[in-house]
Amino acid sequence: MTQTNVQLQSRKTKVIARGQGNVYPVYVEHAKNAELWDVEGKRFIDFGTGIAVCNTGHSHPKVVAAVKAQVDKFSHTCVMVNPYEVAVELAEKLTELAPGNSEKKAIFVSTGAEAVENCVKIARAHTGRRGVIAFNGGFHGRTNLTMALTGKITPYKNLFGPFPGDIFHAPFPIEQHDISVKDSMNALNNLFKVDIAPTDVAAIIVEPVQGEGGFYQAPPEFLQALRALCDEHGIVLIADEIQTGFGRTGKMFSFEHAKVEADLMTMAKGIAGGFPISAVVGKSEIMDAPLPGGLGGTYGGSPVACAAALAVLEVIEEENLIERANHIGALFNERLSALQAKYPTLISDVRNQGAMIAIELMSDGDAENANTQLTQAIIGKAAEYGLVLLACGFFGNVIRFLPALTISDEIANEGLDKFEQLFTSLI
Repeated sequence: MTQTNVQLQSRKTKVIARGQGNVYPVYVEHAKNAELWDVEGKRFIDFGTGIAVCNTGHSHPKVVAAVKAQVDKFSHTCVMVNPYEVAVELAEKLTELAPGNSEKKAIFVSTGAEAVENCVKIARAHTGRRGVIAFNGGFHGRTNLTMALTGKITPYKNLFGPFPGDIFHAPFPIEQHDISVKDSMNALNNLFKVDIAPTDVAAIIVEPVQGEGGFYQAPPEFLQALRALCDEHGIVLIADEIQTGFGRTGKMFSFEHAKVEADLMTMAKGIAGGFPISAVVGKSEIMDAPLPGGLGGTYGGSPVACAAALAVLEVIEEENLIERANHIGALFNERLSALQAKYPTLISDVRNQGAMIAIELMSDGDAENANTQLTQAIIGKAAEYGLVLLACGFFGNVIRFLPALTISDEIANEGLDKFEQLFTSLI
């Protein structure tokens, strides 16, 4: 007999550690494109897509077919022992798609955090330097090194120290909170005077749109200034494109908006429609700095995940999902801006880069007074309205929307209708 959500949550609480919590006590039975159904048969419109993973929707037929075909052949040999063509083909395509004209190479690992860690390893091997600079509010993973890079304590770093040394943070430019590009660049130059010489910095890592930090977009002039700074001092510039990649922002990768080529970039999340694989793609002379055997992992470059990733790339191209991301972003922005006009003292900002969309909530018309309480209430009641929503933000006051790039206008508008009903019910 199928169990209820309550029964399954009770079972889960007994056997899975509380640190691996779940936003919703909603247990999925099946999902298709932008919708999912729980074990009790209730339908939900998914505005989270597994945190920007299912850009091509849940169970896209082309991805499912590619995975089944690969499993029929073999599921694992380890790409470092007996490699296979699907990994080579995927590396060829990713190095071709990565922004910039430099010759590039790739490696495959399993998670976003692994990709970030390998970027740091590669940068240190290439430069012979120790320091890494990240930004306040940035999120780069849950391993010890990536927690150190992450610029937010709760919940990601709380109770888990000590962290590695030689990690430094600078302010991320956020116009809404009066942090300018000049402020950020001055802070970096101050770091060079106070904490670490630029000649001892191996890498600077930056999200072109902060994910967990609140969907704040790095101004193009900021990424261009970082590129110039890194060129001046021989520092490796790392683009963390884990949440922004694979068409999400209306370009294949967000750095393209600023017309900047990073030295190394991370890829994960939307890469394979839900199958665990990540990649580092970068300039060949930098990627080849580690010695043979210095990079890798048992499950890195899973043949099943590679097959899924190749199918995802075909879907993005065939269904014009980059163009679609811009359409979805415009649709959401129009609807959410209309909601902001109705509640100007509660919604301080509506922003999007492609289909990476957010609203920021405030109290009493004061953008510096984060309305965390309303944000939590919205997330807490979303399931009652048949929605899957995610929060984020340095102050926990941002609702983010990450719809599948394959979502129909009809389903998107239905979900936005439900969101407006939810929002107004809590005012």
